[in-house]
Amino acid sequence: MAKLIEITGKALSGEWGTDDETGDGIPVLRTTNFTNEGVVDYRNVVTRTITKKKIEEKYLRKGDIIIEKSGGSDKQPVGRVVFFDGPEQTYLFNNFTGLLRVKDQTTWYPRYVFYSMYSNYRRGGTRAFENKTTGLHNLKTDDYVSRYEVSETSMENQMEICERLDRLYGIIKMRQQELQKLDELIKARFVEMFGDENNSKNWDVVNVEEVADVQVGVVIKPSQYYTDKSEGVRTFRSLNIGAGFIKDIDWVYFTKEGHQKNSKSILKKDDLLIVRSGAPGTACVVTEEYAGCNAVDIIIAHPDCKKVNPYYLCTFTNMPHGKKQIDEGIGGAAQQHFNVGKYNKLQLMLPPKTLQDEFVGFVKQVNKSKVAVQKSLDETQK
Repeated sequence: MAKLIEITGKALSGEWGTDDETGDGIPVLRTTNFTNEGVVDYRNVVTRTITKKKIEEKYLRKGDIIIEKSGGSDKQPVGRVVFFDGPEQTYLFNNFTGLLRVKDQTTWYPRYVFYSMYSNYRRGGTRAFENKTTGLHNLKTDDYVSRYEVSETSMENQMEICERLDRLYGIIKMRQQELQKLDELIKARFVEMFGDENNSKNWDVVNVEEVADVQVGVVIKPSQYYTDKSEGVRTFRSLNIGAGFIKDIDWVYFTKEGHQKNSKSILKKDDLLIVRSGAPGTACVVTEEYAGCNAVDIIIAHPDCKKVNPYYLCTFTNMPHGKKQIDEGIGGAAQQHFNVGKYNKLQLMLPPKTLQDEFVGFVKQVNKSKVAVQKSLDETQK
């Protein structure tokens, strides 16, 4: 094992400068340009006026590793790293980040050092070096760099490991793109069958309240009902709702007492769940697996399945057809939210039920492909 500080030296501090008022400033990467995959996102790169001299060493070069020094949250620790492979002598990095540059590239392959740090972060290895202040998590960077160790191996082996991991990352991106294309296929089919958000096919229009009973899940101090997984009932929050799918992550659990006291929020198969706060209007359908769960601070719609197919209603809600109306109905300055009354009044295009069912049949066939792709993606990520 070799100490990281012996490989790269101390992390160089970034530069922030002042506002670029002329448009001739230097592009500066921030933590908002970090991705959780260790890749730089070059969208929305800011330019800054940097007048400080002797910064030539800080211009990013291919193979540089940028580490996050401030940021993160309780759920996402500080210390993310990204690998820079962009144009040289073009970008700087800001003061919330640090630069690690391999000194001897005949002994250490920079991408191998990056992957070592990246995997350590994914295992939670930076948490022990966090220093929390109000609203921010800071990384004790010097301490981390001086104590973290990288496994020693031959240059040939380092390059072989990186080649293998790069191939896996390529497969992951390809699978993610496949999922995106399948989502786009569903959206295109919806527009083909039902027209655009201006009701170009002149379907009957009803308020959602005419085809569904809409209410809200538990909203008053739900934490009093929380308990351990082994003793509780799985409970939905906004972060468990994706656009047309359920996110099986970060569940909370209600006590049996809380479950029964809040019986109105107990979910049934084919119920619709709609986010109130965070990403207002995002909707998914409760599948049989999740029937009997509770819901916290979420709009719950019980569709009349004789009038509307739940999956049609869900897709309409997530499409521009519903999203535009939801955006217009969002309230709240600091925390944007969408309420039950607004969803009740959402104007829903209502084509014949047989046509809705035909569309949902198509969606279910596409979803079979999505399940297969997702399974492959999960295996590759492991």
